[in-house]
Parts: sequence; C-alpha cells; structure tokens
Amino acid sequence: MTVRQATHAGSWYTDDREQLDYELQQWLDNVPEEVTEVTPVGDSCPVPVKGIRAIIGPHAGFSYSGANAAYGYKCIDTQNIKRVFLLGPSHHAYLKTCALSQCTEYSTPLGNIRVDQELVQELQDKGEWRLMSTRVDQDEHSLEMHLPYIYKVFESRIEQISLVPIMVGSLAFETEQKYGKLLAPYLADPENLFIISSDFCHWGSRFGYTYYQSSEDTQPCDLSVRDGRPNGVPIWESIQRLDSEGMDVITQLDHVMFREYLDDTSNTICGNHPISVLLAAVNHLYPKDVQNRDGPRLRFVKYDQSSKVCSAKDSSVSYASAYLWLPC
Repeated sequence: MTVRQATHAGSWYTDDREQLDYELQQWLDNVPEEVTEVTPVGDSCPVPVKGIRAIIGPHAGFSYSGANAAYGYKCIDTQNIKRVFLLGPSHHAYLKTCALSQCTEYSTPLGNIRVDQELVQELQDKGEWRLMSTRVDQDEHSLEMHLPYIYKVFESRIEQISLVPIMVGSLAFETEQKYGKLLAPYLADPENLFIISSDFCHWGSRFGYTYYQSSEDTQPCDLSVRDGRPNGVPIWESIQRLDSEGMDVITQLDHVMFREYLDDTSNTICGNHPISVLLAAVNHLYPKDVQNRDGPRLRFVKYDQSSKVCSAKDSSVSYASAYLWLPC
C-alpha cells in the first residue's frame, strides 16, 4: 500500500482535523440554497444540481479560495456517484501527456480516499499515460487542494467512492482532443463525477502577465510596474472582464473556441489544459453542430479575486467555480 501524504496540510490549509472540518462546513453552509449564476449572468438554480457530471474549482490556499470552491461542491448531487475523476494541471513536472497516480490511497486530515486501481489500469491499457512518481504526486497542489472537499461532501459514504487522480500536462490541442475522446465514456456515466482543478487569471509582474484593457473599445496592452495606476478602468476591473470573457467562452462548450480565446489573450488560467480536456470530452459526446436547448449546460456560480488590483505594482489571482450538467 502506497499512501500519498497530505504534504500541503499545515501550510496551504490547516492540518487540524476538527478545525478543517469546521472551516469546510462553514463555507458550505454559507452557500445559499439557490445560487445565482454569474456566467451567463442572472439565472439561478437550486443546489445540489440534479444530473451534474463535473465541476470546475480553484486550488489556491483555503484562506484565499476555500469559500469560492464551496459553491462548486455545493452543486454536487452525491447520491449516485461511485467514482471521482480529479484532473489538475502540473505546476512542477513538465509533461506533454497526462499522468496517473501509482498510490493506493490519498491522505487528508479528515481521512483517506481510496484510489481506483482497477480503473487506473484500465486507462493505462487504453492510451498513452505516464505514471507519477510519489514525489511528483506529493509535490503537486492542484490535486491535493480538492481532497478535503471531496472527503467532506462524500463523508457519509466515503467507503463507497473511489478516486481517479489525473495530472494533466501542457498538451497540444490534438492531444487534448485525444484524452477528451478517451475520457468521454466515463464522463457519460452518471455514476462518475469529474472535478477540474483550475485557478483563473494570475495577474502581475511576478506572474509575467500584465494584460490591461482600459475600456471595451480600446486595444489591450501590457503594463509596466512604472505605469502605476492607469487612466482607464481599475486594473481589477480589466482582469474581471478578461476572465468573464473566458468563462463565457467555456460555457459555450466549444473546445476550439476556448483555444482561440487563450491564443488571443494568453490569459494565465493555470488549469486551461484540464478544462480543455473536459470540453473535448463534451464535444465528443455532444458535437457542437447537434447541441440544442436540451443539451449539455455549463454555468459558473462564483467568481472572486484574491485582491482588487489598482496599481501595476500589485498582483492577484482569480478564482471561479462552475458546474457541468449533462442530459440523462
């Protein structure tokens, strides 16, 4: 038995079991029984959402993104779920493919979650996968930061679910399509849930990204720390508009359109490849030319920024949570 240790507990989030359980419960309780969808704007839906097949959620330290992530997790209807596919980007190991875990369990301060080794082997037999070393597995936070929430929302039946962790590398468009096609049958299975780990815009000179658009009618530019406060809209508002455009594109469930958006803006959405694999899987199941009003639906239910950037010397990271509904 090889257990992946909760290496970020005690730093990115508390390693105290009772305190962690309390914090997660508070964040979940603070989500209203009916959430307002932020992209597209205006609609609302009761939670949990029946027929949900996937969520998108952030992976920053819980003091920054824990409350935001609760919105995605509150959307999950856990009743019939038996298996959780967890897709996160690789921040440290360079990959041109996807990698599977060799661990048998993933540890959290709340308890352990069993890895579905049979399904991992099944995936290995079907495609080109690398295997994560234990060190690479434990160094990566994009997967770990979702484990406490997974344990919490499935707590009453944690022994009945299994986990399929997938580290997604820097994939070419065609490779995203390949993995999307491979994972599509699992996404179609109502007993499976996909969790896509991603933060949104990482803005500031320390991230090497200072995209700014002073108004909707002007050409974007890159700010320098010497620019201080620009004359147009506040920087945080420009970031929000940039993220909103990306979120709107994602709700269109069009893998090609999302890739074009990334090419145009270079928005630093760190989980863009896991999101792209999800979109490719949806497009394989529901080609864009046959989607209709009763087809798949993806909606964002929460958006936040770590800080409201006003000066080019500052920085921020954006967080967004969403759900994906598929027809039965």
